[in-house]
Amino acid sequence: MCKRILVSQTNTEDGVPFYKIGTIGSTPDAYISKELFDDYKVKYNYPRKGEVMITCAGTVGKCVVYDGEDAYFQDSNIVWIDNPTQYISNGFLFHLLSKVDWRKLNSTTIIRIYNDDLRNLKMSYPRKEEQQKISHLLSLLDERIATQNKIIEDLKKLKSAIIDQLYSAIKGKGYSYRQIFEIVNERNKQLEYSNILSASQEKGMVNREDLNLDIQFERSNINTYKVVRKGDYVIHLRSFQGGYAFSDKIGVCSPAYTILRPNDLLEFRYLSYYFTSQKFIKSLIIVTYGIRDGRSINVEEWLDMKTTIPQKEQQRHIVDTIRNIEKKIENEELYASYLSKQKQYLLRQLFI
Repeated sequence: MCKRILVSQTNTEDGVPFYKIGTIGSTPDAYISKELFDDYKVKYNYPRKGEVMITCAGTVGKCVVYDGEDAYFQDSNIVWIDNPTQYISNGFLFHLLSKVDWRKLNSTTIIRIYNDDLRNLKMSYPRKEEQQKISHLLSLLDERIATQNKIIEDLKKLKSAIIDQLYSAIKGKGYSYRQIFEIVNERNKQLEYSNILSASQEKGMVNREDLNLDIQFERSNINTYKVVRKGDYVIHLRSFQGGYAFSDKIGVCSPAYTILRPNDLLEFRYLSYYFTSQKFIKSLIIVTYGIRDGRSINVEEWLDMKTTIPQKEQQRHIVDTIRNIEKKIENEELYASYLSKQKQYLLRQLFI
């Protein structure tokens, strides 16, 4: 492992990238000086190009092959395997370690990989020639997955830019949000609905079970939950930083949420894109109070703010344009999931 780096030795702008468990294999958010890097690289342990690095805390078991570029890594939370390679190539070792279920290591809820866990790990491996073929196949698949993720990322950036462009060129009549929305407090008293909805930044209101989160709640209290109907907009606890969530489904949500039901001035879904844009989120600053996680939106003040609403025909054009991009993104995400499933299938078949 690398020598410990103190917070005071890092900066967020320039220098040698300093990777932590949350950023390794991605974009760094911290840097150290070149002088400190050169000094520590000579004095203390440092990985060799091609060696497999693995995260030991947080998201445990994330593997990255060190590419030889100048970078420093977070002490005991990121280690690398000093592999002599006469039996197992680093490329093959990377795929072997990537398929290990590290959750089985500890009985506690906090999982950590210790040095002895790695030393005592038993592995089966084929001849070197076979290792090279398997590693090459899986590496090609990894490259295709990375390319697919880049396609999705670029499409999302395009969608964001188009939203900004379309909503900045609006011509129409000015209205206060109070003239457009009604706050509704319809409760699930008759237990008509059992599907609980939660707010997500990208997908709006989604079924809570689709989020794969272990959220504890008393189902006996579901009669106090608010009913969300198709076309409603929801102000949730993180709206000050993520905008308002649109619902295209019926369900119930937390009583802490504020439900906005639009009148016939709006086309279905029209403000859903604007309400998650950076322009709109920035506009909420003047009606947001509190500090850190205690921040909340003063809904009454927000309702008095004004916006421009175009004719229905233009609203439909905007919605259709953005929906076409969304469908393209959804198709690419579906293809990405197929690629990931294909890799997992190969890993199961190749490493029994």
